[in-house]
Order: sequence, then C-alpha cells, then structure tokens
Amino acid sequence: MIEAFGAAFASTVAAIAAIFLVILVSGLMVRRDVITQRQIDGLSVATVNLFLPCLIFSKVIATLKPAELPGWWALPLAGIAMALVGTALGAIVFAGQLREKRNMLPVAGMQNAGYLVLPIGLALFPENFDTFALYVFLFILGYNPVLWSVGKLLVSGNGGKRPGWRNFVTPPFVANLVAIAFVLSGAGKILPGPALKAIDLLGTAAVPVATLVLGAVLGSIDVRLRTHVADTARAVGVKLMLLPAVTALLLYLTRLHISNPLLAEFFIIEAASAPAVALVLQVRTYGGDESRVGSVMFFSYLACTLTLPAWVAIWRLLTSG
Repeated sequence: MIEAFGAAFASTVAAIAAIFLVILVSGLMVRRDVITQRQIDGLSVATVNLFLPCLIFSKVIATLKPAELPGWWALPLAGIAMALVGTALGAIVFAGQLREKRNMLPVAGMQNAGYLVLPIGLALFPENFDTFALYVFLFILGYNPVLWSVGKLLVSGNGGKRPGWRNFVTPPFVANLVAIAFVLSGAGKILPGPALKAIDLLGTAAVPVATLVLGAVLGSIDVRLRTHVADTARAVGVKLMLLPAVTALLLYLTRLHISNPLLAEFFIIEAASAPAVALVLQVRTYGGDESRVGSVMFFSYLACTLTLPAWVAIWRLLTSG
C-alpha cells in the first residue's frame, strides 16, 4: 500500500513539477522587473478575451457529444455546488469572526478551477486532455458566476456596489454558451474546417500563457505570513484538506470512479486545487485587504504542490481495488 501511494504521489509530482517551475520563474521575473505589470496585464487580457474563449469553443465543438455524455448539464451545477460548499465550510471554520474575516471565505472555498487545473490535466492525462478540458469548461460555466458574484462580494466588498449582470457575462462564459448552442443545434457540423483550425490554433496558447500569468500574479503579491499565520492555517485546512476530503467521500459513495474514472479524478483535482487567483485581482480592482488575501493565497499554492499530488495518490489508492 505504501509503495502504491508513493508511486502515484511521485508520478503526480513529476507531472506538475514543470507547471510550478513556470510559475516560479515567471514570479521571479516579475519581482526582478524583467516582466512588467503592464505586460502581465496585457497577457491576462489576451488570455481572457481571446486565447481561453478560443480554447473553450474549439474543445466544446470537437468533444461535447450529448448522446455520449447525457449528464453533461450536471457539470455546471457541480461547479456551483462545489463553490458554495467550499465557502460554507470556510464559514464554519471562521465562525465567530465572519464580519472581519469574510474575505477569507472564498479563499478557503473557491479554487483555481481553470488556469491551474487545465495544465495539470494536460500533464496527467495527455491522451484524454480534450475530454478533461471539456469537463473543465462545463464546470466553470456554473462556477465562474459564483466566483465573480459571491466570491467578489465577500473578498472585496465590491467597493460598496451591487454586483451587476456584467460580472457574469465574460468572454469565456459567452464562448461556452455559444459553443454549447452550436453543438445542441447541430450547427457545429457545418462550421468551415479552416475556421475551426484557426480557432484551435489560437486556443493552444491559453494553457501556457495562463500558467505564466498565474506565476506573475503570485510573484507580485506582498507576502506577510507572520501577520496572517492563523488565517493561513484555517484557510489552507479548508481548501486543501477538508473540501477534497468531503469531495472524495461523496465520489466514493456515488461510485462515480467505476462509471467514469476520468470525471471522478477531475473532481478530486478541482477540489484539491489552490484558491482562485481571480480573488487577488478582485481585491486589487475593487478594494480589500490585499496583504491578507495575497499572503494566504501565496502559501496555499506552496502547500498545494504537495497536497494536490497527495490527494490524487490517495484517490487512486482508494479506487485501485
């Protein structure tokens, strides 16, 4: 059993090592001013407005087959459920301090559902990446509106403003809806091949550029662990330990690992992923305690390099029989 766990853990660590190496190097480049904040902002805008929508559209058109995945509509609902359950677990851990610690709830409960999970999926499942990516895009169709409404309100206070419909309508969200509409209507079959190839070509830039942006954002964070050690311990405990444990238990009880092992492992990776970097961007844009949120975020990503492979190894060990 120990040997099986060690083998699964080592293979997962090796798979994601390159991802975190890119994150580390890009973070150092930001701190050394080799990459400027303006350049990172430009790459981030290009990723959100062009590369990621192209990747979503091409993969959904090519991979979503409702007849073969009849329960596809449950994935957006799962995205909503995981975000709300994680936030609720955070509220339990921070009970008694909810007024002053409410910005910790989304950090404890809302994960990096796309930018981190996509490259991990590419590393772990290269032969099934198209299907894995489809799971990611359908999941974030429900997850992102919660992140950009409830998450944004809790982490920043939204600058005293009510969240509007523009918080929900983002280019990736639109690309998801349009691609699903094309698939369900059958219009995807008549799209010109060269156009789909061009969209797919642009989409291939999404994962590496998003990984670079992720590292750059983390590298620009003002880290103060000593000041926020208690918050870090509680948030990391929920995000990287409690939420994956609850998810693994539910998956095991539903026996999803028997009917669809790739989907089950996808949920494990989502639940064990580090907090959403979008939360830092929300604090920078709309106000909030950047030092506390950023410090907890930074050390969550450090811990995730060990806890995420551990959860993948634990899950594979539990389901190997």
